[in-house]
Amino acid sequence: MASQDWFDKDFYKVLGVSKDITDAELKKTYRKLARTYHPDQAQGDATKEAKFKEISEAYSVLSDKEQREEYDQIRAMGAGNARFQSGAGGGFEDVFSRFGQGRGAPGGQQSADFDDLFAMFGQQGGGFGSGRFGQSTGGFRGNGGPHRGADVTARTTLDFQTAVRGETISLAGEDGKPFKVKIPAGVSDGQKIRLRGRGRRSPDGGESGDIVVSVSVRPHPVFTRDGLNLRVTVPVTFTEAALGATIEVPTLGGNPVKLRVAPGTPSGRVLRVKGRGVETSKGTGDLLAEVQVAVPSHLDDAARAALERFHELEPSENPRADLMAKARE
Repeated sequence: MASQDWFDKDFYKVLGVSKDITDAELKKTYRKLARTYHPDQAQGDATKEAKFKEISEAYSVLSDKEQREEYDQIRAMGAGNARFQSGAGGGFEDVFSRFGQGRGAPGGQQSADFDDLFAMFGQQGGGFGSGRFGQSTGGFRGNGGPHRGADVTARTTLDFQTAVRGETISLAGEDGKPFKVKIPAGVSDGQKIRLRGRGRRSPDGGESGDIVVSVSVRPHPVFTRDGLNLRVTVPVTFTEAALGATIEVPTLGGNPVKLRVAPGTPSGRVLRVKGRGVETSKGTGDLLAEVQVAVPSHLDDAARAALERFHELEPSENPRADLMAKARE
């Protein structure tokens, strides 16, 4: 959904890419950054976690063709100082919601284009007038036109699985009136859902305002989101990683699946389960299982003796030799 902060956020700079980057290069860059700043790697580092949210937001916009075009147009307007101040009962967000709805925004309607935006300024009397944006006092809607009804805001906090699967829930707006809202599958933390025409009525026959629902998503103890993919870290024993094994991996709200760990699998290798990620109207993601070799914290005498025997027989090459050589370059 287009929003006012698109003027101030340079998503290309966030990802460190040029504006003419291809989709394939964009995806490759995002995956590299996501691995670096993913919460599993951040280990409580608030700066890295914030960076991960920032790059995820940038990629979600730039990876969508229509949203990317929309973002580029809005940024171009910002470069030309075409900014607006929001007014009571509507304003900036109401204008840009016309662009975002229907282009990946949940609960959206058919979107308008920039002609619709600029048509608001010149109808019936021309000029901006002195009214606030969305309210006409001799301006956007013509001299003495009706006022738009005010928006009603609401907030909801969803568990992780509800956000992934989607659900229709009941909420109460700031005016205390209950209403139902369909949460689309794949809604993300911080996303806003706009219900057009469901807000307060106009006092003089104009269009009604909207209901704007801000969504927060509780973290899951096992799974995290990576776009439409779900990620899970799966511990394996040293012998499973060294000799190979078939292991069980949990899925979100479903039965476990079996995956084959190839002999010699290192920590950090990602195994993919097709089609077991987030399912939305835009497509379905995968389940990404990252293997982590678990080191035993306690060994009995027999296990220690066997491991010492293995140490005598294992290859003598230094696994850090390449690392040290590169560090000296």
